[in-house]
Amino acid sequence: MIARLAPIHRLDDAYQRFLSALTTEGFKGEIASDFALRTVLATDNSIYQRLPQAAVFPKDYADVECLTTLAARPEYRSIVLTARGGGTGTNGQSLTDGLVVDLSRHLNQILEINVQERWVRVQSGVVKDQLNAALKAHGLFFAPELSTSNRATVGGMINTDASGQGSCTYGKTRDHVLGLSTLLLGGKRLDSQVMTNEQASQQAAQQNVIGEVYRCAQDIADNQQALIKEIFPPLNRCLTGYDLAHLREADGRFNLNSLLCGSEGSLGFIIEAKLNVLPIPQHSILVNVRYASFMEALRDAKALMALKPLSIETVDSKVLLLAMKDIVWHGVAEYFPQDPNTPTMGINLIEFSDDDLERLEQRVHDFTEHLHNDHSVRRLGHTLAIGSEAIKRVYTMRKRSVGLLGNVQGEARPQPFVEDTAVPPENLADYIAEFRALLDSHHLEYGMFGHVDAGVLHVRPILDMKDPRQAALIRPISDGVAALTHKYGGLLWGEHGKGLRSEYGPKYFGALYPALQAIKAAFDPFNQLNPGKIATPARLSTARLTRVDEVTLRGDLDRQIDERVWQSYQSAVHCNGNGACYNFDPDDAMCPSWKATRERIHSPKGRASLMREWLRQQGAQGVDVLGNYSSSVLRRARNSLAKLMGEKDFSHEVYDAMAGCLACKSCAGQCPVKVNVPDFRARFLELYHSRYLRPLKDYAIGSLEFSIPHIARFPRLYNAMMSAKPVKYLLERVVGMVDSPLLSLMDFHSVCAQWNVQIATPQRLSRLTTEQRARSVILVQDAFTRYFETPLAAQWIELIARLGYQVYLAPFSPNGKPLQVQGFLGAFKKTAANTAKGLMALQESGIPLVGLDPAMTLVYRQEYAKTLDQEAAPHVALPQEWLATALPEAVQDGAKDVYQFLPHCTERTNEPGSIEVWKKVFDGFGLTLNVLPSGCCGMSGTYGHETRNAHTSSLIYSQSWQPIVERHLPGGKLLADGYSCRSQVKRHAGQALQHPLQALLAQLRQRH
Repeated sequence: MIARLAPIHRLDDAYQRFLSALTTEGFKGEIASDFALRTVLATDNSIYQRLPQAAVFPKDYADVECLTTLAARPEYRSIVLTARGGGTGTNGQSLTDGLVVDLSRHLNQILEINVQERWVRVQSGVVKDQLNAALKAHGLFFAPELSTSNRATVGGMINTDASGQGSCTYGKTRDHVLGLSTLLLGGKRLDSQVMTNEQASQQAAQQNVIGEVYRCAQDIADNQQALIKEIFPPLNRCLTGYDLAHLREADGRFNLNSLLCGSEGSLGFIIEAKLNVLPIPQHSILVNVRYASFMEALRDAKALMALKPLSIETVDSKVLLLAMKDIVWHGVAEYFPQDPNTPTMGINLIEFSDDDLERLEQRVHDFTEHLHNDHSVRRLGHTLAIGSEAIKRVYTMRKRSVGLLGNVQGEARPQPFVEDTAVPPENLADYIAEFRALLDSHHLEYGMFGHVDAGVLHVRPILDMKDPRQAALIRPISDGVAALTHKYGGLLWGEHGKGLRSEYGPKYFGALYPALQAIKAAFDPFNQLNPGKIATPARLSTARLTRVDEVTLRGDLDRQIDERVWQSYQSAVHCNGNGACYNFDPDDAMCPSWKATRERIHSPKGRASLMREWLRQQGAQGVDVLGNYSSSVLRRARNSLAKLMGEKDFSHEVYDAMAGCLACKSCAGQCPVKVNVPDFRARFLELYHSRYLRPLKDYAIGSLEFSIPHIARFPRLYNAMMSAKPVKYLLERVVGMVDSPLLSLMDFHSVCAQWNVQIATPQRLSRLTTEQRARSVILVQDAFTRYFETPLAAQWIELIARLGYQVYLAPFSPNGKPLQVQGFLGAFKKTAANTAKGLMALQESGIPLVGLDPAMTLVYRQEYAKTLDQEAAPHVALPQEWLATALPEAVQDGAKDVYQFLPHCTERTNEPGSIEVWKKVFDGFGLTLNVLPSGCCGMSGTYGHETRNAHTSSLIYSQSWQPIVERHLPGGKLLADGYSCRSQVKRHAGQALQHPLQALLAQLRQRH
């Protein structure tokens, strides 16, 4: 049985007093000190883990002012505050053992867009892709491009002076900042922008913290120019940190923003930014060049830069091979044809853009001619991706490099700690050769990708951080790479911030480091803002920079988990924190519970973090989570009563996070590391309920497939009961279910008789001739479409029959998905074995088995294959997969009816190729199918019917599906193939969507 786990790491008294005072002072946002959230915020995309004391979520600027005013009081000078945005940093920039200040939950509004003057004003929590989605309608975009653009906040970009692809053309974030609003310790608001020296002097004359800041910065700009010029390298990436080199603009004006851009929250809280934006290039072409050697790709990039493309991105073979196994590959495979005799070991992605198409095409023509005529390196060939959509698909693959590297097989994984070095591009190949030699000397493998035009290459050594000997390599490798970058005139921190690598700063800056300390002291005299990073106030003798090997590593905690448990729970424990699940886009299926709640525990990263910690604590208590964990009902009842009485157990916090998951499996398909929350969620629920009683709704859901065939004999009685107010009240308040669906009243048996449908048995099928089998289909029933959408099941039969096939009906047998989702894993295994046995007997006939609902059908190829084994799992095709083999005779070309399609999110993310098959099928029927970008509908099986989830379900629906339905439903051409999706639309819009099969049947009926 699992152990009760009391929350650990009680808050320090000083922080308890501070948080209590914060509430008294009128702070309106959320204050959270629960262990679950602290656990999630203890990690980012780095190798580190630091447990914060608590987290606060300011609701508005007044909250930030309240926070900074209170923290500046003498009695609270021990309080440490660290700003956090997307929380995807690779160097622990936002990790703290103090107080996390999350500015992303509420301060995420686009305040103003000035199209004529090409600038925007935004709050710091606005996500980069969110901003560009709003700007697209005006033909504008915010230029700095990041691999994390769908979750990186503007505040985070400013705080790390972020840059990425195209930086040689567009520069860094700093180059696009027109003005910043920063709240300083003490509550003063600093509004900074480029100003004349006279204006700067006026600011410096103030007798307050703002005056002190300007006086300090002016002194450095006026008196240390020679030293700055000597030390700061002439690189595109310059420096992340306090950028002294740009305190003065080229025209002599003063720019304090150069200090704030890259300051990692160590100087103040940036709450608002005014940014310049640029016109979107009208035309773009991406040249994808393949190489037999990664070093040849690097050396070629140097020559290709002379042709002045917009950007050059490079990817090594390790990333490319991982991409081939990822959801992204089906959209880009055509651009990277593989020769089995000469494998591709590196690629360069070279982008050209222009507002003049003819001029662009000529530039690309000249470039490809160069590729044909130049033989300085061996190239395997090239392809062209033309237009924004094609280029976006290729760059999506490149952007996933960070996450993909976390999905290598084995316990050793690529680790980010020396992965954003920058050297002059002309030195890159030689520098990387030495870098590789350093790693080879430690017998390490590695993955590489980056921006070769800027001299930045992301190199991630592959280490098993649970192994103390391998973890100990962090120090010598960091030292060695720092020395190498110095040798080649570059930087250890070219792109992703200093964070917990700041200890290398004093040696690099030398005589200039005291200037950084003076800046820190002017802004933050008592070292309360993200201390230990970039610089420390010189007058505080106890303040020092944090060393790379003195912060707790994830591996330090991970090695406390039993190796057998680690191996068994790989879908949770290997989360590397890349944050792809924090995707802001409501029309993307990834993690709807995160999008609706904006609570990080309700994300795949959050749930994986909680699972790792929960497993670790169970092991510390001596519990074998792989063993027999059953307990008596009486004991579970006693434990549940203790829970009701307020018992503290970390397991309850984990349960709340798991219960909020829709089990839609989008994470399993879209996460580059393949974090599969529904998988470990089901296992956790089974373990949790070995100690605590299950809610009644679990039994109602889990037993549905078994009870519904019997209940369906009396559909009118059942419907009358379920519609009665007393029953609805009991279901909602006692059972925990709302809006339970009603049974269809159609006589299914008469439909089967009409179309001569026969029950499939091995004996009956064995008597068929080869020709008869070739024209037969076995339909696998699911409880939902069979009993709640019987007319659709009937129309599916009619469609198949009209195509000239004999329909056989597999005897109804529970699929087991509801059992698996609710964590009845023992019952699910028995159900799967029984159902699989029957279907496998039918499959031996050679007649295809075809399902109807995608979520139910995919269980056979996913959960069945995992629970039983691949050979024991029947192959049940999705409707479109079978239809693609049975298309009717081609119709004459002419005007085609156009339908809009909303696929089920599980299907879209776990079988992405099947969506294209739907389009092929519609084309074969003489119709056009447009697949609409969409997120989750919010129903996901029975999730939306559970009382505790009903509000979140509705919120999820409102974010993506509701606007789409309101826009397209009136025309009658909007389709959805998920039962739960159609149920959700009927629930909220009062109308039912058609299934794609119904549109196809209507077309067949018209022909005949």
